Amino acid sequence: MKNVKIFSLGIAMLFAFLSFKTVNSSFRTYSEFKTITGIVSDDLGPIAGANVIVKGTNRGTTTDFDGKYTLQAKEGEILLFTYVGYSNTFLTVGKSNVYNATLNANQLEEVVVVTAHGTKKSEKKVTYAAQNIKGNISGVQINNGSVGASNKILIRGNSSINSDISKVNHQKYDDKNATSSNDNEDYGVLVENEFESPKQSPLSTFSIDVDNASYTNIRRFLNYGQQVPKDAVRVEEMVNFFKYNYSQPKNNHPFAIYTEYSECPWNENHKLLKIGLQGKDIPTEELPNSNFVFLIDVSGSMSSQNKLPLLKESMKVLVNQMRKEDKVAIVVYAGAAGLVLPPTSGNKKETIINALDQLNAGGSTAGGAGIQLACKIAEENFIKGGNNRVILATDGDFNVGASSDNDMERLIEEKRKSGVFLTCLGYGMGNYKDSKMETLADKGNGNYAYIDNIQEANRFLGKEFKGSMFAIAKDVKIQIEFNPKHVQSYRLIGYENRKLRPEDFKNDAIDAGELGSGHTVTALYEIIPVGVKSNYLKEVDGLKYSNVSTNQNFSEELATIKFRYKKPDGEKSIEMVETIKDNSVLMAKTSDDFKFSSAVAWFGLKLRDSKLITNKSKDAIKALAKQGKSNDAEGYRSEFIRLIDAVN
Repeated sequence: MKNVKIFSLGIAMLFAFLSFKTVNSSFRTYSEFKTITGIVSDDLGPIAGANVIVKGTNRGTTTDFDGKYTLQAKEGEILLFTYVGYSNTFLTVGKSNVYNATLNANQLEEVVVVTAHGTKKSEKKVTYAAQNIKGNISGVQINNGSVGASNKILIRGNSSINSDISKVNHQKYDDKNATSSNDNEDYGVLVENEFESPKQSPLSTFSIDVDNASYTNIRRFLNYGQQVPKDAVRVEEMVNFFKYNYSQPKNNHPFAIYTEYSECPWNENHKLLKIGLQGKDIPTEELPNSNFVFLIDVSGSMSSQNKLPLLKESMKVLVNQMRKEDKVAIVVYAGAAGLVLPPTSGNKKETIINALDQLNAGGSTAGGAGIQLACKIAEENFIKGGNNRVILATDGDFNVGASSDNDMERLIEEKRKSGVFLTCLGYGMGNYKDSKMETLADKGNGNYAYIDNIQEANRFLGKEFKGSMFAIAKDVKIQIEFNPKHVQSYRLIGYENRKLRPEDFKNDAIDAGELGSGHTVTALYEIIPVGVKSNYLKEVDGLKYSNVSTNQNFSEELATIKFRYKKPDGEKSIEMVETIKDNSVLMAKTSDDFKFSSAVAWFGLKLRDSKLITNKSKDAIKALAKQGKSNDAEGYRSEFIRLIDAVN
């Protein structure tokens, strides 16, 4: 019996030892992570909006307005510091917990950079009268308080408290969420456009796309040292991130049309046709009054540093553009939706910013209910002849009520009839739902941007405010008919989810893209000329009854191109028609914009691992991009050239 007790005691001690070892091992594994802080600056001072990334991981953050950052890292890991117009800086984590980085401006180009000195809110004193924010509206309880007081906003569900937003711990993107993969991100499946024969498919029809979310999202992946999902790459959005030097329209139409025709850099003996639209730049004093409703996701998934905190700073950039005649309301949603700021004059900036500052994250995500309420507020305050717009800011991870892509499509198509426009702003990573955001923007009168840092917010919501927020034409469609005398086959580069049926072109009930004030839109067609042998040509039998005209009067024409658009408050479309001559020039004689847009498209095709390009050399892509790197005062083209190096 004594031996049994000794044996049992030995077993117990062994289990205790193993348990201690396991706990101790787990503790050591957890303790490998430590909090890293620091300041990112240049020779002028702190840089706001710089990216700080743990190389090869999803862990990262952006610097605040004082250039400060905080994240979790382990000894031996490498910190990557990036900012547009500056060379990348790397620091290896050692024993210290503080790592300050000094970034050096690229000396090869002139770059205009916004640092903390130029963007600090404290430098612009706001003296507008404060309004009390109080009430108990649509499931949102707002404690009484004036501006500057510690207001709390509680969002509650239909039958129980889903969240107490004011009690949610602000969880930066450095902790458990930071180590998750991007497996939960959703992207719509894209099937690459094939070559088509003008004899069998004489018309190519599509909606314009002014969105550029795909490019900034790709930039995020590459900056984090991650592989870009193929379906995250929408080539036209990459091309249209950049602005091109097209002249302003000289007639009564809201946009002018420009074309160039030259060599195709990725397939020898093929040609490339560039079609550019330049929207009329409306002077700020002539812009219509705005009725904005900020629709902000404050659910639990938004707690990361690069979500709600970045979102709030982004919206402040937009608030600073507002005029006295404009008005802003704020709707939030988590387990339910509620109005936290009634329509407020644009000159009461302190009131609006204070309402933003009180928002915290927690709870589930009733995105559909949020859209319903925001549209209702926008419609109730509709300005006839004005700029009526809901600005949705979210990671797209809806999980309460209407939440699927199809649900969102039906909902937003119904709301489109109200005349209220929609801007979608995407934030975050890991659980990001790009497909849902794109559906909302595509099916509504809308546009879509992905905000990866405060610098992008300053670009899209500040510098390009007019183009992003003021439509000068809606339902803009393009239809092109290629002349089979010169064109053996053609394909549209990108725009896969913007293609329309030929009969949709004149159907005013069919939705299409919107063009903003001063916006540029660029589309590229790859062409296999008549007489050129190509591995990408499809063999088809000749058509017995098809009567393809070879009238000599059209012998110099490469194509006829038509555009249809509506005025922002119109319901009947207006048509424009132009012809394109068959006068190809050598690549060396094309504009810098032709070279650069071709390089961007080429890079996008490489990222998609396109089966329709022969040359996939990143060195060749980079060389062409460098040839087109003029007009780069803000450094975006130079940044693109550096991104090319991040891909194998």
